[in-house]
Order: sequence, then structure tokens, then C-alpha cells
Amino acid sequence: MENSSEIVSFVLAAYGNVGDFKYLYFIIILFWYVSICVANTVLIVVIHVDRRLHEPMYILLSNLCVNEIKAGTSLYPLLLSQMFSDSHEVTLPWCFLQMCSLYTGAPAEFWSLAAMAYDRYISICHPLSYNVIMNTERVFKIILLVWVFSFVIFILSFSFIFSLKFCGNNIENVYCEHQLIIKLSCSGSAQNSISIIIFVIMSIFIPFSLISVSYVKILTVCRKTSTENKQKAMTTCTPQIVSVSNLFVGCIFHSINFRLLISQVPDEVNIILPMYMLICQPILTPFMYGFNLPKIRQSCKRFLFKRK
Repeated sequence: MENSSEIVSFVLAAYGNVGDFKYLYFIIILFWYVSICVANTVLIVVIHVDRRLHEPMYILLSNLCVNEIKAGTSLYPLLLSQMFSDSHEVTLPWCFLQMCSLYTGAPAEFWSLAAMAYDRYISICHPLSYNVIMNTERVFKIILLVWVFSFVIFILSFSFIFSLKFCGNNIENVYCEHQLIIKLSCSGSAQNSISIIIFVIMSIFIPFSLISVSYVKILTVCRKTSTENKQKAMTTCTPQIVSVSNLFVGCIFHSINFRLLISQVPDEVNIILPMYMLICQPILTPFMYGFNLPKIRQSCKRFLFKRK
């Protein structure tokens, strides 16, 4: 067993099976990462440039796109750099930095969607008070609170990992996943279960509950309105419902991967399951909103094709 004081880096052992496919994988990953960055950046720029989109819903959407770029950047550059590495090593500080970026992105995603659900609830259920409650200053305060709260959740849940001593350095994955890192600890950690509970409650359960309550109230109000208002409400709410559902599926995949015995499942599947949200969600967000919301679609056409 290796002396814990000698360990200054982790080995991402899952790259050992890449073999001759590394060039193909590199092209696919690079294309996917560029697509994520371009799609989300276009949406952010369009919202910033078009003053007609300077409304709470679109400002919150641009914040969500920033988080998608951050999520992609937390993962894909490391994947790309490791494709042509012989050692597949990553230093402890870099590994912890990736963890910080990844595990602040998850609560930021859910709480951003909760803020957007609240915005739609106020818009549909209390339209006369909307401009008072959801003014621009309050929206920016909400965005700031989302990011600060996300970092606080991370510190409360995972800061103990930084002080652990490690007796092994092989991580059976392509990125620094916290549960796999904790397994390498010399003494293990009783804090792990508590930290997971705190993280899940604060970053997933509470915002998911708030989102659910918001949409139940929205659907209740929509039942009593005209068909035109129902269609308008569903047009703006559907992308958010799809995003939340996709995240929920990703959480289930992540839980299955680490909680159940799936030794007979191919290694590639075991690697992809916990990465599902980082693969699908960052590209889903701009395309769902970009092509489903009429105002965004029209603004994108004006921006990309210089139409007035």
C-alpha cells in the first residue's frame, strides 16, 4: 500500500482502455464541447444584445446558460487533455478544483431552475404584481444568491475531503468523482454519508420541491383560463419542465451507478451514467429554449442573419 504522504496526484484509470479509439473519442468530445460553448454563448449574447429580451425570464435563462458553459468546462478540457496522456495523472489541487466546479454547478442548476419556475408562477398566477415582484434589481440579487448559496452548499458538504489522507491514487473513472476519491482515503470518512444527505437535500430536494409546487399552482390556474392563455403558458413552461425532468433522470442514473451492484454492466456504461447530466443538460438547455420560445427564436434569427 502506498504511503499517504507520497500521493500528490490521482490516476484516472478509466482511460487505460481507450486504445486506438482515442482519436475518434477526441474528435467527438471536442465537437460536443464546442457545440455546448457556441450554443450557450449565442443565447447569452442574443439576450444581452436584444433589449426586448431584457426581462426577468430571459436574464435568468442567460444565467442558466453560463452555468452550462461552466459545467462543460469543468469536464471536457480534462477529457481532451487526457486522451493523449500516457500517465493519465491529475494533481490533487486540479482534481479538487474540478470537484469544486462540478459540485457547485449542480445546486446552481437546480436553484436557477427553481428561480425560473418562481418567475413563471408570478407571471401567470399574479400578473398584476409581476413587474413589482420580479424587477431587474431583484432578479440580479436572486442570481447572486444562487451562486453564493451553491458555493456554501459545496463547502458544507465536501470541504472535509481536502484534509483527507490517501492510501491509493487510482480513480476508476475519467474525472474526479467525490465518492471514488473518498474510497481512496486511508481511514475512510464517516462524514461522507452526512455530506451526501446535506448536498442532496440542499441542492436537489428543496429546489425540486419548490419547482413542483410552482408548476402545480401554474397548472391549477391554467385550468381556469382560456385556451390561448393555456397554450402561451405551456410554451414558456415546457422547456423548464423538460430540463427538470432530464436532471431528475440524471440524478437517478448517478444514484444507480454508485448505489447498486452493476458489475455485469460494461465499463463504458459505468463511466457514462454519472456523466449523463454533464453530457446532455449543457446542450439541451440552449436548444430547448432557443427553438421553443418564439421571442428567443426570432431574436436568434435577427442576430445570426442580421434581420431587423
